[in-house]
Amino acid sequence: MASVLLLPSSSSSCCCSRKINAAIHVPNLPKLSLSLPKIPMRSLGEELNIREGFINTIPVEKINDRSHNSSTNIVTTQLYAILEAVADRVEMHANIGEQRDNWNTLLLNSINMITLTAATMAGVAATAGGIGMPLLALKLSSTLLYSAATGMLLIINKIQPSQLAEEQRNATRLFKQLQSQIQTMLAIGTPTQEDVKEVMEKVLALDKAYPLPLLGAMLEKFPAKFEPAVWWPKNQVLQKKNFLHEGKQCNNGWSEELEMEMREIVKVVERKDIEDYVRLGNLALKINKTLAISGPLLTGIAALGSAFVGNGSWAPIVAVVSGALASTVNAFEHGGQVGMVIEMYRNCGGFFQLLQESIETTLEERDLEKRENGELFEMKVALKLGRSLSQLRELARKSASSHVDEFASKLF
Repeated sequence: MASVLLLPSSSSSCCCSRKINAAIHVPNLPKLSLSLPKIPMRSLGEELNIREGFINTIPVEKINDRSHNSSTNIVTTQLYAILEAVADRVEMHANIGEQRDNWNTLLLNSINMITLTAATMAGVAATAGGIGMPLLALKLSSTLLYSAATGMLLIINKIQPSQLAEEQRNATRLFKQLQSQIQTMLAIGTPTQEDVKEVMEKVLALDKAYPLPLLGAMLEKFPAKFEPAVWWPKNQVLQKKNFLHEGKQCNNGWSEELEMEMREIVKVVERKDIEDYVRLGNLALKINKTLAISGPLLTGIAALGSAFVGNGSWAPIVAVVSGALASTVNAFEHGGQVGMVIEMYRNCGGFFQLLQESIETTLEERDLEKRENGELFEMKVALKLGRSLSQLRELARKSASSHVDEFASKLF
C-alpha cells in the first residue's frame, strides 16, 4: 500500500519537472482600409433644431418651396376674396340701376298726369264762371296739384334719375370687366402681392366714381364745367406682365415704328374723339340746365295763375298754357333722358382719356421688358377703337401726314 501510495507523488514530481513549450500561431490578416463617411455641415438652424431635440428636420430647400407656395396661396386666396366682392358689386349696381330707371318712368308719368289734371281743373274753373264753392274747390285743387308738381320736379331735376340709372349701368359694366380681368389673372398668370394691391385700388376707384347712395355721395349733376368720368386710380400701374412665356421676342415686340404709330393714335384721339365728346357734353349740360329750371318755373307760374282764376281773363290762360308747357318740358327732359345722354358722354370721354393715358404711360417706360408685349398692346388698342390692325396703321399714317378726316374710334 505504501508503495502504491508513493507512485503518484513521484509521477507528479516528474511531470512538474518537465517544461511545456507551447506557442500560439495567429494567421496574418489582410489589411483593411476603412473609409468613414464625412459628417455633413449643418446650418445654424439645423444645429439648433438638433440641440433642442428636433431630430427630423426639414431641408432648407423644402422649407423655401413651402414658404413660396404658402405666399402664392395667400395671394390667390386674397384675389378670390376680391373676386367675390366684385361679383357682389355687379349684382348691387345692376339692381339699383333697374330701380332708378323705374324711378324715372314712374315719376315722369306721375308728374305729367298731375300737371295735366291741374291744367284741366283750371280750364273748367274758368268756364264754370260765377263764385261759390265749386269754383273755389276747382281753384284750390288746381293750385295744390301745380304746387305738388313743382316740388316733385325740383327733386327729380336735382337727382336726374335717368342719369343715375346710366351711372349704375356703367358701373355694372366696369365691374364685370374687372371681374373678367381677375379671372384671367388667376387662370393664366402668376399673381403677386402687387397685383392684389392694384386690384384693390381699382375696386375703390370704381366705388368712388360710381357711388351707390344718394345723400352725401351723389355725383354733381350740374357742374360748372363738363368733365369726362374717371374710374381708374391715379398713378395706376398699368399691366406690365406678359402672359406669353414661350418664345421671347426681341425688344418685347416693340419697335420704333410701333412707338410712332401709338403716338399718332394718341394725337388723333385727343384732337378728334375727346374734343368732340367734351363739346357735345357741354352742349347737353347747358340744355339740361335750361330744362331743369324751366319745368319747375312753369308749374310755379301755373300755380299762381290757377289761384287767380275768376279774377281776370288772363289768369286761366296763364294757368292752362303754363301747365301744358311744363308737361312738354318735363317729357322732353326726362322722357328724352337728357341726363342719361350727359352720363353717356362722360363715360365715352373717360374711355378715350383712359386709352390716351395708358398709351402715354406705356411709351414713357424706357425699359422694354417692363412694358406689355408690343404686338399684344397694339391688338388691344385696335380692338378698343373698333379697327383692324391694318386700319389702325393706316390711321397712324394719315395722322403723320396731317390728313385725318375721321375719328379714331369706329365704335362710338
